[in-house]
Amino acid sequence: MTSLGSLTEFVASQDELVREAALTLPHEFSRCTYSLGPIRQAVYLCLTCQLPRGLCSSCSIACHTDHEQIELFPKRNFRCDCPTTAIPHGCTLHRSLEEENRENSYGQNFRGIFCRCGRPYDPKCERETMIQCLACEDWFHESCLHLRTRPSSRESSPVPETETPDHGNDTEDNQSEASSSGLPPPLVSAEDYDAFVCSSCVRSINTLRRYAGTQGVIMVVRDTEDSPWRKLGCNPLCADPPTTTEDDLLDIDDSLTAPGQKRSRSHSFHSEEPERKRQHISPEPSSPCLAPAPNPIAHAIFQDSQQPSDTKAPLSEGDVFLTEGWRERWCRCSRCFPSLSDRPYLLEEEETYEPPEDPDSALSLEELGMRALERLPRDRAIDGIRAFNDMRDDLLAYLRPFAQEGRIVGEADVRQFFETLHESKHGS
Repeated sequence: MTSLGSLTEFVASQDELVREAALTLPHEFSRCTYSLGPIRQAVYLCLTCQLPRGLCSSCSIACHTDHEQIELFPKRNFRCDCPTTAIPHGCTLHRSLEEENRENSYGQNFRGIFCRCGRPYDPKCERETMIQCLACEDWFHESCLHLRTRPSSRESSPVPETETPDHGNDTEDNQSEASSSGLPPPLVSAEDYDAFVCSSCVRSINTLRRYAGTQGVIMVVRDTEDSPWRKLGCNPLCADPPTTTEDDLLDIDDSLTAPGQKRSRSHSFHSEEPERKRQHISPEPSSPCLAPAPNPIAHAIFQDSQQPSDTKAPLSEGDVFLTEGWRERWCRCSRCFPSLSDRPYLLEEEETYEPPEDPDSALSLEELGMRALERLPRDRAIDGIRAFNDMRDDLLAYLRPFAQEGRIVGEADVRQFFETLHESKHGS
């Protein structure tokens, strides 16, 4: 541990640690969510426990502190497994033992693997950004979605360059959208879409399959195995037709190596788009059908058929990227509405549970100590105050020569004081 220059610096460093802790963990983790029933919440996989089951945020901290865990991020309709018979490690927050959850869904994420490639996730060496499917809530690599070429190495991320070339007033818009891993920008960046749905889920949702490849429902396709991947469909504010042109083509090349930061969503996008009021979901679907005409390329992809004439059918997984405002653009006719109403998250943004905020998270160690002292019985509190005053007097006597001689109190000096105090306590 590096010695600090003065006691003032030491106290300041401790205050900074308290502030960082309050920002990192601002919530109160004293209540298991089992009693709330199946809800959408952050789920953690405990690798130490025998069965692959999920924990709520509170149990991951209070009950499985020393266990190896993987954060699975939000999962809908999930009930904490910690207080059930499925996990032998007893729950310290929900004391009564419950039956195993039968309604929870345990996909491949609960085996520690992700994406259609079935690879495990290691945050220490994974270079790619992973994107969560809105429907199945699995996570997918950008390369498996054909947004970039898969990195040839899974080694630790390289250190990004500290200097960025100056390109005038448009520096922010000209910055690379690559992450700090040094990878080239993806074909569809995070600023281009609001939600992602994987191909397996698209094929099971009739209305979404019909919208695929139309404006605002982006797909990534290519015409042959040797041709570059391109975007099919664009933002609804664009004037491009459903079928893309050569201007939409982007050849993914590993030679693009300029790392940078992901820039914020363009301000011009917000200024040009009027504010939309949140539409009320009508229980009765409307008519006539307002859905756009199906994109013939997307239709051929999902029908597994060949394009007419001598051109080959485009190759695509069938994933879609939904641009901002996509919930407001659905048709609600009797044909389109049923497959949407079966999945409420397609019509309204769903709530994700968060633990209540901890009122003590911003308190200093001194304030926490005083609060704990107030909760003690009177006789024990008096003994505690007397012991504190004795230690304070001893500390003042120990530090007085430093103040008189203008010496700096170092870490070794503080340690020596408490060691002497400890020895004198046991000696008496």
